[in-house]
Amino acid sequence: MRRKSIWIVGLLLTGVAGGWWLTARGGSDEVEYRFVEVTRGDLESTVTATGAVQATEMVEVGTQVSGQISQIFIDFNDRVTVGDLIALIDPTILQQEVRSAEVNLARNQAELDQSRRELERTVELHTTQVVTDSELDLAGYRFELADASFRSAEINLERARRNLEYSEIRAPISGVVVSRDVEVGQTVAASLSAPILFLLAQDLAEMEILASVDESDIGQIREGQPVRFTVQAYPERQFQGTVQQVRLQSTTQDNVVTYSVVVNAENPDGALLPGMTATLDIVLDREEDVLRVSNTALRFRPTEAMLEDFERPQASDVGADSEGDSENPFLFGPSGAGERRAGPRSGGFASGEMDEETIERIRARFRAEGGGASNGLLGRLGGDGGPGTLWYLDETGELRVTRVRTGLTDGIQTAIRLGPPEIVEGRQVIAAVTTGEVPQDGANPFRPPSGGGFRRFGGF
Repeated sequence: MRRKSIWIVGLLLTGVAGGWWLTARGGSDEVEYRFVEVTRGDLESTVTATGAVQATEMVEVGTQVSGQISQIFIDFNDRVTVGDLIALIDPTILQQEVRSAEVNLARNQAELDQSRRELERTVELHTTQVVTDSELDLAGYRFELADASFRSAEINLERARRNLEYSEIRAPISGVVVSRDVEVGQTVAASLSAPILFLLAQDLAEMEILASVDESDIGQIREGQPVRFTVQAYPERQFQGTVQQVRLQSTTQDNVVTYSVVVNAENPDGALLPGMTATLDIVLDREEDVLRVSNTALRFRPTEAMLEDFERPQASDVGADSEGDSENPFLFGPSGAGERRAGPRSGGFASGEMDEETIERIRARFRAEGGGASNGLLGRLGGDGGPGTLWYLDETGELRVTRVRTGLTDGIQTAIRLGPPEIVEGRQVIAAVTTGEVPQDGANPFRPPSGGGFRRFGGF
């Protein structure tokens, strides 16, 4: 009876163990993936900035004389030509100053003539020794003093006439009236600084944007780079510009250092107005008609089960210290092909079975070679993005992994500069595990990994 009970318990334990094994096997077979497609098209690397739209040349029109504004001949948005009369200051007092200067000049002219005649008589008398040398010197001194006073009076008259001309405020440039800060009857005083009466923009057909670029990106900005930008008034319209200047003066606000970049933009239809806020994309580099893949696929981290099922075609491929072919850009491991296959393991190491030590070597090699990471920083700079790894299912549904050489990236997609024949347009590659075993360390497959051999690169 006791033997029978032990036999029944044994059957029950065997059944439970078998059920657990089948469940575990079923769970591993139900792994599903989220795929992204390898596409072909153009790719750009850009730096984003904001700035204010302004005219290429803005002139503040003021006055050099004080007085009351008697007339204004222009208004907002009026177009003016250089030399046009735009406002008039009451000239009454200035005209009086001119007449006073003219009278003063006439008096000094009479004094100069009188001193000249006296000097001439003194010279004649001195030749007959009627007057002394000191009297001759005194007559000469009076003549020179009268001549200097006359020249001073001439200058005062010229100044008075010029101030009278300044009562007529004329346009210094040809352009558009952007601002008018004065009204008829207003008194302006120019004693210390010239008051601003009008603001003129030279030509609104060509505008410039003063953009603020972060110090981390300013090293990539060069004169002549193309720029795309939008303004809030026309959210669906994209304007074009060119980097004209990178200014050396920095600005620090809240411990953030920025530099000013001047961007020129054509404005033939006058859609851009001074003061608009522009959002700019400065194009650092561009590649056309290249293979592109989502960065999530390059950052994909295989699960523990995927790494354990990973096997090499030959036993010699798994040596952790053997030398590989450095010229093969698709070489995943030492002395192996560029593509590796994961599949069910069968008994015997020679036939493909790998022990735990071998599996750990493969796992360490995969991480050390940067599997799943793409060098986004180098891609942004337009250089070689380095190696990347893509996982996919072949035509028979078997899991495969291959190495590619990446290039330019825009932060969302990365160019594939070099890859095996299997990586073509339309190829579906794995971006994440959606069901079944989660990635290692419970990491979110949509976030860039930060540990082990998977590195995070700035901003991506």
